[in-house]
Amino acid sequence: MGNRRNLKHTINNICGDLFTEAIAASLYGDNVNKENIEALLTSIVLLRNNYVGRISHVEPGMKAKDYFKDLREKFDAEANEIIDQICNLV
Repeated sequence: MGNRRNLKHTINNICGDLFTEAIAASLYGDNVNKENIEALLTSIVLLRNNYVGRISHVEPGMKAKDYFKDLREKFDAEANEIIDQICNLV
């Protein structure tokens, strides 16, 4: 079970860092729309909740190794989209 714990810890850290960067970008950006920042912060929280919740419940009929590989790839893709949105704020 250590691997699941480590994966949850990693996802929490990444989402925490994304949240911090989004707040920093909103504070130091030139023309920042409050609604865009709130939507971005909400999407980070939802990303974290979605993926941490999915770690404990492997899809039936799917090998655990394949499931977690797919989960990591999807998380990386969504995190990269959020990073791009943060970069566009500055």
